[in-house]
Amino acid sequence: MKPETAPADRTFTGGMWTFGRIIDRYATDGYGPTVPTLRAIELAAASGQLVGLDLNYPFDGDVTVDDVGKALTAHGLSAVNITPVIYDRGFRSGSFTSADASARARAVELAHESVDVAARLGARYVKFWPGQDGYDYPFQVDYAELRRHAIEGIRDVARNFPDVTFAIEYKLKEPRNRLFWSTAATSLLAIEQMGVDNVGLVVDFGHSLFAKENPAEVLTLAHSMGRLVDIELDDNYREWDDDLTAGALHLVETLEFLHVVRRIGWDQPLKLDLFPYREDPADAVRESVATLRALEDKAARLPLPELRAAQSAHDAMAVQRIVRTALLG
Repeated sequence: MKPETAPADRTFTGGMWTFGRIIDRYATDGYGPTVPTLRAIELAAASGQLVGLDLNYPFDGDVTVDDVGKALTAHGLSAVNITPVIYDRGFRSGSFTSADASARARAVELAHESVDVAARLGARYVKFWPGQDGYDYPFQVDYAELRRHAIEGIRDVARNFPDVTFAIEYKLKEPRNRLFWSTAATSLLAIEQMGVDNVGLVVDFGHSLFAKENPAEVLTLAHSMGRLVDIELDDNYREWDDDLTAGALHLVETLEFLHVVRRIGWDQPLKLDLFPYREDPADAVRESVATLRALEDKAARLPLPELRAAQSAHDAMAVQRIVRTALLG
């Protein structure tokens, strides 16, 4: 690993969905009004905390790529990545893994369009969140065939654009009861089976918690394999992808995660993946950033020689004292 470093002026990005209309299966009319794409960009900028956005594509209504580019520029934001919407009703039975060949073809077509949009907006990568690629019942799918479609679908897109970076954001479940891209280990293994160099992983802190993983350990794994493309932060109760504000629940794990962020020399912005159902989105962003800045400052002040000595000895109580002192004084 690189020496522990972190930019003094750490910046943050976010998902445009944080500022959009959020719904669930009960409040099907949403927890707020519909928020058009350009308005979401305006609200994100108004939070005063973000330098870029993860953008869902296609955009709504008659909004063009040029319209989005002009809005981003006007509000001092960049496009971090483009996320093709391969998880909505049109892909209810799967995108790259659908039993319907025409649905798989539509997913590939949308991926190709997203590459063009990313290039036009100067985005760093294209992100796949194949939330419908999985199954719900035992015996529902042939697992080998599902794996083949999942791997070959993204692999073929990546081969068509060897100079473009692609990333997969894994998640244990939702909306399918079982996702193919479910855990870090499963996803990294599948990526290795693709045999391409331009596909990696987005490590979402909350998704890692949800998968009963250790997020800091996952971060070191993805980085060690050269597959870490982006890092997202939020929090949850480990039973669902709650997307609460960063550090709201798991302060120690978040501190350890940020310690590893420093150890690997991550110098890109940290991305927030929040769903403020009942909260003001800007407040949720500001609270997350404030918490992460405070925790990153704590991580920077950890006594590294003492910590390494304790870790080398697997001395749990020595580590606990170091962490307690860092957090509580």
